[in-house]
Amino acid sequence: MFVLGALCCSVLALPARAQQQEPEDPEDEKQIGLWLDQGLSAGLSPSKSLEIEFHERFDEGASNLFEYFAQGGVAFRLQPWLTVIPIYRYQRFPGNPTVAYENRIQLNITLSTSRGPWRPNLRTLIEGRFPDNRPASARLRFRPGVDYTLPLRMTWRPVLVVSNEFFIVPGSNSFAAGGSFTQNRFQVGVRLPIADTLSIRPYYLLQSVNLPTGWETNEIVGISFAFKVLSKSK
Repeated sequence: MFVLGALCCSVLALPARAQQQEPEDPEDEKQIGLWLDQGLSAGLSPSKSLEIEFHERFDEGASNLFEYFAQGGVAFRLQPWLTVIPIYRYQRFPGNPTVAYENRIQLNITLSTSRGPWRPNLRTLIEGRFPDNRPASARLRFRPGVDYTLPLRMTWRPVLVVSNEFFIVPGSNSFAAGGSFTQNRFQVGVRLPIADTLSIRPYYLLQSVNLPTGWETNEIVGISFAFKVLSKSK
């Protein structure tokens, strides 16, 4: 498979680089941020769906659009507890003097189960990063979390969503960092279903970045919109 092959190459065949001052990762947040997310899921069959997402990232008090990207892939629900999604992402960094864009391939492996109102889950992302004018690199992202459906007398009940994501670069990094453990994101939010096909999730996120000078943490407020196109029954 092309995705798996490219990911393996980004891990095992990274070129050696001379010691030099590397730029900071352009996706690092600065000061208080605002993140906007839009996702569309279109059913292709009972076990497959097309997943498309758009994201905009503002930092410096939500005054500066420093990053935006679009991504797409097909979700394969191999088991009730296992979903696999190969993904392609195209990313832009407006105004960044070092990196203008990045191509990224990802393999999303999500494990989840239901225990009454609780739904523990674990998302693993294997990433191959191909930034403009920088060497390629690989990154692993592990995000354990839990969803809790609030016991309210409503047709569409709100869901509390809590997660913590760890970022690990196992080999050479495309950007400057203080170690292999490059980033941590703690997130809490509430998913508010509006209808069978639409939900809104406001959330609060703490992004901690491991820079060569030490850890730096910034606060982010986000709003996520999720749209679903139901497949027609024949």
